[in-house]
Amino acid sequence: MFLLFEEAGKFMAGRILSEADTSAQVELDSGKRVKVKAANFLLKFEKPAPAQLLSEAHTVSQGIELELAWEFSPDEEFGFAELAREYFSDKATLEQQAGMLLCLFEAPHYFRRAGKGRFRKAPADIIAQALAAIEKKKQIALQTAQWVGELSQGQCPLAVRDQLYKILFKPDKNAPEYKAVVEASRATHLGPLELLIKAGAIDSPYQFHWRRFLLENFPKGTAFAKLEAPVIRDELPLSNARAFSIDDSATTEIDDALSVQGLGSGTIRLGIHIAAPGLAITPGSPVDQVGRQRMSTVYMPGYKLTMLPDEVVQNYTLQEGRECPAVSLYLTLDETTLEIKGSETRIERVLIGANLRHDQLDAIVTTEWLEDAAFQHRDDPQVLQHKRPQLAFLYRLAKHQKLVREVVRGKPETFNRPDYNFRLVGNEGREPQGTETVQISIRQRGAPLDLIVSEAMILANSTWGNWLAELGVPAIYRSQASLLPGVKVRMGTKALPHAGIGVKSYAWSTSPLRRYTDLVNQWQIIACARHGKTAALAAPFKPKDADLFAIISSFDAAYSGYNAYQGAMERFWTLKYLQQNGINEIQATVFKENMVRADDLPLVLLVSGASGMPRGACVRVRLGDIDEVSLDVSGTVLARLDSLRETVQGAPDSGADEEEDEGAVAGPIAIALDLQEGDSEAGAPVGVVPAS
Repeated sequence: MFLLFEEAGKFMAGRILSEADTSAQVELDSGKRVKVKAANFLLKFEKPAPAQLLSEAHTVSQGIELELAWEFSPDEEFGFAELAREYFSDKATLEQQAGMLLCLFEAPHYFRRAGKGRFRKAPADIIAQALAAIEKKKQIALQTAQWVGELSQGQCPLAVRDQLYKILFKPDKNAPEYKAVVEASRATHLGPLELLIKAGAIDSPYQFHWRRFLLENFPKGTAFAKLEAPVIRDELPLSNARAFSIDDSATTEIDDALSVQGLGSGTIRLGIHIAAPGLAITPGSPVDQVGRQRMSTVYMPGYKLTMLPDEVVQNYTLQEGRECPAVSLYLTLDETTLEIKGSETRIERVLIGANLRHDQLDAIVTTEWLEDAAFQHRDDPQVLQHKRPQLAFLYRLAKHQKLVREVVRGKPETFNRPDYNFRLVGNEGREPQGTETVQISIRQRGAPLDLIVSEAMILANSTWGNWLAELGVPAIYRSQASLLPGVKVRMGTKALPHAGIGVKSYAWSTSPLRRYTDLVNQWQIIACARHGKTAALAAPFKPKDADLFAIISSFDAAYSGYNAYQGAMERFWTLKYLQQNGINEIQATVFKENMVRADDLPLVLLVSGASGMPRGACVRVRLGDIDEVSLDVSGTVLARLDSLRETVQGAPDSGADEEEDEGAVAGPIAIALDLQEGDSEAGAPVGVVPAS
């Protein structure tokens, strides 16, 4: 005796070896023995052989007309043998019954399975929908096959082009466009990106990078909703200080300004004045939600995406000629020793006397100009003559503060490597198209104006960080446990030391118009200024506030993504510069096995021919082909130009620079630039962001 039974959605048949009330032992043609539950019994038969029955049943099932079988089936539940007798004849053969079973089982859109070989006919409207879906799936399969053919032949279908960035970076793996690219990639043995490039899917390398960035970070676009800037309603006292800012000419978000009072008296009152959007913007407000969503201004050569709308920023920016609300840190110093005697934080209005632009003044405000009162420039602007004594003091203080930090740090800060400024000719702040002429200029790190601002901001951020900790008010801190390679800068709510800067604690607070963490810390500082020792009760964020940790997590993710894109775009425009100027050879310095850094351009690349050369060796490199999509350029060492430089150019203080350089040679599909900073106040690599 043989048995036809169902096992895990499959139909099998075999010889019954033994049978009980609830199960049977069955031997299959393969010799395998299985235990079959009685609930899975479908047909018992003596002939034909099991394999023959299943083969003939399959043939029968192929000839059954589903529509006719559906018409013959009753409205109530039925068995497959019953329908076989209705469809074929009242004497339906064993093969016909088994064939009907297979047919019903394989047509769930017509017949719903009820178990144990029983079924129920589906309603007509459900069948219509199912048939439409099947036909649609068939058409999609045909369309996908057509796209695979076109892609394989080097042509990009419009539908695939429209979904290009989603396919590459945020794919819907069920989408036919994605499946077409995958199948064509397999058929041609090309990677997806290489396949699409050869098919002409990428018209503009710049747009490829830009639209990828937008997809990942601004999927709803970069435009701001209509927002009204909240008004600062506090009656603020007017400071007797007259402040000035130092920024890049492109800076519209002027966060900070400085003032110096008491020159020549022996006691100096230094003012560090920070724009005060925190007096008007409140946590949870519409403007705050926008800032929290973006987390930071995004910088790139020739363009930026601000954290807040410009019409909001202009209400709080420290514009010259205005009495601007500010959170001011006043430090009392001994004019001779530069020892800090005391500090005070005030919420007030400050008259901004001038907005100085360092890119216009760096050539004038030199070390000689600042340290020698008799030294004159023919083109000294009048505003500088009034500010010269203050700038001279600030420069002396900046150098002193830097030395103090270096003692704590345990090693001097070196600025052997220059910073680079990128200018897109004629762009004027508009969104770049990738075809602009690019100019790259060098700005040496530690230029006097840069040093003045950076040291003042470090002083403010460390002073306020310590003060917040003393009052028990939580804040967002940046810390670094040591200068050992691989020890990164971390963000948290504890006031821990920052070894890279050489301070007891460090809380970003001086760029509230450009970084959301600074705005958060400003709210906490305002609470301290208003409430003193009871500030912990009044501050918007309390100790162990879960929202504070959520902000840190979101900021870290956004800031890392923004910096990675900025690094990629600086590399893109550097490669453009090489092309536009016909540069095919460069002088470079070996900094790692088979890797060099260009001496006069922000470019790191892999080279052949440098194996065995020591770190610091100077070489001439011939450049290979440039790929603007993968941001790749290779090189070959033509000659070594020295035996070994006495000073290794750009030797990093820790492993941060090497990590950055390694990321800088990666392609866009795997860009992972870990731009570990030395916590410059710019908040991003210099050359795009103002020094403050």
